[in-house]
Amino acid sequence: MSFAYPWSGLATIAAVLVFFWTGAMVARARRRFGIKAPATTGDPGFERVFRVQMNTLEQIAMFLPALWLAAVAFSDRWAAVAGAVWVVGRIVYARAYYVQAEMRGPGFLMTILPTSILLIFAAFSIVQSLAA
Repeated sequence: MSFAYPWSGLATIAAVLVFFWTGAMVARARRRFGIKAPATTGDPGFERVFRVQMNTLEQIAMFLPALWLAAVAFSDRWAAVAGAVWVVGRIVYARAYYVQAEMRGPGFLMTILPTSILLIFAAFSIVQSLAA
């Protein structure tokens, strides 16, 4: 049996694992800072970890559809390359934000740019297909 988009599939698994990791970091921060669920505020250290998870959720909701549209309409491999950049960017973003929120910029750019590029390539390929 063959999977039609293996590289994008791997990028998706990596993205979901990053999201899972941010959730585990929230659980760890809850214990460390004594923040009981359902509270989402308290110690600034906890709030930064929580915001990373929520920001990752916000980003993944845009990233995954863009990744798959680009994989199907344009290129599995190029979509996966952009996906790999996104995954690394989320890790860079998280590690910087955990230390100081103001340091999150480079990681943010490493996630918003690949998502934007994927969306542009998908849209271009789909419009080109419609015009043909």
